[in-house]
Amino acid sequence: MAQTHRLSRQDARRIAVRAQFLTGERPADLLTLVRRLTTLQLDPVSAIAPSAELVAWSKLGPSYRPGHLQDALADRRLIELRAFLHPAEDIALYRAAMTAWSGNRRLVNLGILHRDWVAGNDRCRRDILDRLRAEGPLPSRALPDSCDLPWESTGWTNNKNVIRLLDFMVARGEVAVAGRKGRDRLWDLAERVYPDDPIIPVDEAEWELERRRLAALGIARLTGPTQFGVRRPVGEPAVVEGVRGEWRVDPAYLDGPSGLPVPFAARAALLSPFDWVVYDRVRAVDLFEFEYLLEMYKPAAKRRWGYYALPILYGDQLVGKLDATADRKAGLFTVNAVHQDIPFTADMTDAINAEIASLAAWLTLDLAKPS
Repeated sequence: MAQTHRLSRQDARRIAVRAQFLTGERPADLLTLVRRLTTLQLDPVSAIAPSAELVAWSKLGPSYRPGHLQDALADRRLIELRAFLHPAEDIALYRAAMTAWSGNRRLVNLGILHRDWVAGNDRCRRDILDRLRAEGPLPSRALPDSCDLPWESTGWTNNKNVIRLLDFMVARGEVAVAGRKGRDRLWDLAERVYPDDPIIPVDEAEWELERRRLAALGIARLTGPTQFGVRRPVGEPAVVEGVRGEWRVDPAYLDGPSGLPVPFAARAALLSPFDWVVYDRVRAVDLFEFEYLLEMYKPAAKRRWGYYALPILYGDQLVGKLDATADRKAGLFTVNAVHQDIPFTADMTDAINAEIASLAAWLTLDLAKPS
C-alpha cells in the first residue's frame, strides 16, 4: 500500500504549478503541451484571445502562434470532441464509452430516456448519416430535420432537434466535428475523422483517463462523480496541511527519497480564466488562497476585477488579477487595472509587467496603460 504523503499548502501549489507547465521549464511544442494537459477547452468568448490560444501562449510563451493550433486541427493531430480539443491518439479512450452509450439520463419534460428519444428519431438520424456520407463535412443547418419526436426543454435547446441529435450521435460515436468555418462546426462521419485505433475496454479506458487527469493536475481531490478532482484512487494518497479532503498526488512530481515536490524555476504567468490551475475555484481557494470569479456575466457596476480578468501567477502563488482590454480595431492592448491580492515586490512587478508586454506583443497590439 502506497504511503500517504503529508504536504504543506506550498508543496501542493508547487506540484499543481509544475504539472501545468507554468514554471521556467516550458514544453517543447503544442502537442507536447496538450498531451500533458489532456485537453484544451474551446470557448466562444474572445475578450483578449480565445481561451485555448491563451492557455497555450501562457505555457509555451512567445514561440507559440495561433496558426500552430489551426495546423494541428487541420492535420488531425488534435481532434475536437464536445468543445474540447484532444490529442488524436486519446480518442480511442473516449470511443470506449461511445460503444457502451445507453443514454440513461432522463429528460425532465418528456420523462423518457435519451436513448428512447434518439430511437424515436431514427429516421432523422439515418437521414443525417446519409447526407454526411454523400456530402460531408457540413454545418448543422445543412442537415435535414426529419425528427418525428421534437426536442423539448425549458432552455435554449427547445426545438433544436438536429443540434441535440448530433450531440447524441457524437456520444454514440457516429459523427464527429471535422473542422470549423468561423464559429460553425462542420460535421462528418466519425469514421472519417477519428483514428482507426483499437477500442480499449471501458473500465481500462476510464482508469487511464483518470491517471492522465491526475498527471495534468498534479494533485487533486478524490471527489466521486463530479467534474473536478479525480474519481478513482489513481496516483498516491496525500493530505494537505490545513485543507480538508482526501487528495491524490502524481508521484512523478515528487522527489522519491524526500517525498517533497521537485524544485522548479519560478516565473510570472497570466492565466486564462479556464486554466486548470484556477478552473476548480474551491481548489484555488484551498491551495492558493485565491478567490476568483469570471465576472463577464455581472453588471459592470458589480464587478470587482473586470469583465475578463486574467489570474496572475508568480512562482507558486496566485497574486492578483489583470483587467485588460484587447481593442483590435484600435490596435491597442489597454491595461485597465492590476489588482494585487498580495503586495507586489519590485521583482514581482518587473516580471509581471514583462509578461503583460509579452502578451500585448503576442496579440500584435500596442500596449497602453491608463493615464
